[in-house]
Amino acid sequence: MKNLLMSIYRILYRTYGPRHWWPGETPFEVMVGAILTQHTSWQNVEKAIQQLKERRVLCPEGIYRLRRSSLASLIRSSGYYRVKALRLKAFVNFLFNRYEGDIANLKRRPFQALRAELLAVNGIGPETADSILLYGLKKPVFVVDAYTRRILSRHGIVSEKASYEEIQGLLTSHLPHDERLFNEYHALLVHLGKTVCKKIPECGKCPLKKVTKVKSD
Repeated sequence: MKNLLMSIYRILYRTYGPRHWWPGETPFEVMVGAILTQHTSWQNVEKAIQQLKERRVLCPEGIYRLRRSSLASLIRSSGYYRVKALRLKAFVNFLFNRYEGDIANLKRRPFQALRAELLAVNGIGPETADSILLYGLKKPVFVVDAYTRRILSRHGIVSEKASYEEIQGLLTSHLPHDERLFNEYHALLVHLGKTVCKKIPECGKCPLKKVTKVKSD
């Protein structure tokens, strides 16, 4: 399994090159993006982030001091903006209540303890928590999303009904625990899922077709 997973990574990297993901000027911007991207496209998230930047509130203290209604208005483009304003507020309140609003303090927390704390924050599930950990804090954790599940199940590596934890466990137990590898691997799977392994797949274009046997939907 390790050889197969690393072969997939190498083929995708040779085909698409480095993805430079997650885009963001600061770790906090990455964390905000991870929360806003739930159930929407990245283009919509970028518009919301730009609004926060223009108001100069894209920082822990800025979000913390901003009224929830004002925050909701600024992130309207991200969809479900009232719910996401609640979630952003919950995350920033957690950051201030436990870590004095300091990302550096957050990063020093041991991984497993921090992950458990993030999962206890309203509106932060495993995928969002792991995106914050991997992309925002450079922790070696593999993010599992819909693209990851779709690609791995179609290639017979996991069951379509496998849980988040099962897929993540398979990947982390057979890959080196390297934050940069996990970052690039996940980004490459997302790119493949968006461009080739779509809901209606274009299997003839898939760079992995010679490595694994694709299951028909």
